Amino acid sequence: MAMLVIIVLFSSGCITSPESKTEKVSNLRIGYQPTTHHVAEMIAQVKGWWQRDLSAFGITEIKEFGYPSGGSEMQAMKAGDIDIAYICTAPFIRPVTMGLDAKIVVAVNTNGSTLILRPDLVYEGPQSLRGLHIGTFPAGTAQDTLLKVWLENNGINTSEVAITSMGPGDAVSAMFAGRVDGVFLPEPGPAMIELEKKGRSWVRSGEMQPNHACCAIVVSGKLIREEPELVEQIIRIHMNATDYANAHPMEAAEIYSNRTGQDLEMIKYSIMTWDGKWMSDPHVLVSDTIAYAKAQYEMNYTQKNVNQSDLFDNSLYDKVMQSEKKI
Repeated sequence: MAMLVIIVLFSSGCITSPESKTEKVSNLRIGYQPTTHHVAEMIAQVKGWWQRDLSAFGITEIKEFGYPSGGSEMQAMKAGDIDIAYICTAPFIRPVTMGLDAKIVVAVNTNGSTLILRPDLVYEGPQSLRGLHIGTFPAGTAQDTLLKVWLENNGINTSEVAITSMGPGDAVSAMFAGRVDGVFLPEPGPAMIELEKKGRSWVRSGEMQPNHACCAIVVSGKLIREEPELVEQIIRIHMNATDYANAHPMEAAEIYSNRTGQDLEMIKYSIMTWDGKWMSDPHVLVSDTIAYAKAQYEMNYTQKNVNQSDLFDNSLYDKVMQSEKKI
């Protein structure tokens, strides 16, 4: 997008051996992408909830870093530069098949992407995309996976559509310049294109696959093992911020706009028209994420298939929910 994406990380103390316990975590490093999907992270930061609610766990400093897409986020996580990430579940799969020690612990959203075509083109069903040039996020992302599976399910070989991998800013620029016939992007990129009259929205991602899995918070296995109570508190903060976004969507738009510098009216339009849903229950994401993994394996994006236990640890979310019921 001219969008953001959001990640959360921590830095640990010196490691004396691969299995040794580190010094207590003191820094929480938060990365983000420019997408309204991850507005809960921005709300938690602007409201001061990360700092306030994690100080009791020894967190003394909050840092934030931006990433253009899930692929670069996962490269950072694999390199040990981040330990917690707001990211779509799809680009998390390939790194796990290559040995990344991390798990999904809580959901962020479902749906929220849109297929938008040049204003002069008329969409008459998936068949009308044959011969067109479509830009979308890189291979292995939710947008890439959803688009290709949807085309195949509608009898269209992906070789019949020219699909080009693009970052969010490049994809929006390509539409503005007329270099592509359409793009399939997460919000607010499609809203930006539509309001500038450079394209028209035709298919929401929830129409391609209803209530499909999108973003989640991924946490390193090391942090889960060594600081489970800290991870539980991160889950609580995220859940509170998600509830706040759902209760105050126009304030969420203002926070996002102030944070990113993107036009407020465009962000409000995006939030009012998208088909996304901010939510927290990771169980909702399991089935679709496993389907993404199967599709990526069949498309040779990965060399082995993975299952739920490879990708998810829902136990901390369940523990948080259980403790909330007892209050």
